[in-house]
Amino acid sequence: MKEESPVPSPVILGIDDLRPLPWTTRIARSSGEGVKLLQDHRDSFIDELWLDHDLGGDDSILPVVTLLEEAAFNGRPFRIGTVFVHSANPIGAETVVRSLTRWNYQVRRATV
Repeated sequence: MKEESPVPSPVILGIDDLRPLPWTTRIARSSGEGVKLLQDHRDSFIDELWLDHDLGGDDSILPVVTLLEEAAFNGRPFRIGTVFVHSANPIGAETVVRSLTRWNYQVRRATV
């Protein structure tokens, strides 16, 4: 009898300064931590990426968005199933959605 290999757990990453996001595999609380988190997963498939726009103080998700855009521009986009933008900042959220959609990432607005 052949033993089946276990189904790998989905990789669900979150970048949010306040929300607990309990369903995520890993969470970053600042844009710097978010960039590092994505770099740590550069060569793997990310099932879901949850992004908040405002990350406390003057910090925002824009450095993470820039990393994703530059990767796509260089012909090596991150492999992400769906990017969920869950910000309470409607203008910032729309900026993220437009920016990432332009580079063919699958992006959806979400509420948490």
